[in-house]
Amino acid sequence: MKILAIEGSGPVAGCALWENGTLTAEYSVQYKKKHSQSLVPMLKEMQEMVDLDLSSIDFIAVTKGPGSFTGLRIGAATVKGLGLALEKPVLPVPTVDSLACNLYGTDRVICPLMDARRQQVYTGIYENRDGLRVLRPQCVTAFTEIAEELNRLGREVIFLGDGAPVNEGAMRELMRVPYLIAPAHLSRQRAASTAVRAAQIYAEQGEAALVTADDFRPEYLRIPQAERERGDKRNYQVFVE
Repeated sequence: MKILAIEGSGPVAGCALWENGTLTAEYSVQYKKKHSQSLVPMLKEMQEMVDLDLSSIDFIAVTKGPGSFTGLRIGAATVKGLGLALEKPVLPVPTVDSLACNLYGTDRVICPLMDARRQQVYTGIYENRDGLRVLRPQCVTAFTEIAEELNRLGREVIFLGDGAPVNEGAMRELMRVPYLIAPAHLSRQRAASTAVRAAQIYAEQGEAALVTADDFRPEYLRIPQAERERGDKRNYQVFVE
């Protein structure tokens, strides 16, 4: 089986190629360029480096969200364009699940934290001793709430993600169990982890995990700020009228 994975949900733009358990290639960049400037050139360069015939892939894996609204849309547009052109299906992977797959073989609880702004995080709670186990599915919440749940579990925690440094002060104040913060090479989204998680999901669910490129939609978990603001204005207009 051959999986092409695309990552655009957060600060990292990336692509990876997974084939029968081997990570053939991975290209990741976390820089000031927009994903719209980097994703397609990265994919093209990776394709040339490994002599990849795109028609040979079985499906395209992509982090479906949550994450940056703009990044998710760019990732979705890239995947939909590729999928439609190649007539290949898409396997959507929850972003927080993919991030949790950066860590493996630990007895500690894994808690990804993605900065959702407005004093919230995209997060979940996982184990990954010898396969990913979801203890709390991905959600958007305040760090105070997830800290309370982790304290109730009473187990040591590894935090990772771009939301970890943002909430480091709150960790010191609220955490009652020992915790670690993953180092830089394990702390951001990776297309390779998305590919691995996609392979696991496909092994568990088979064809039921796949959607057509035309049907694929990002999963935001909350509405974009622009839409919230439009809604607030509409509510205000209704109120004053």
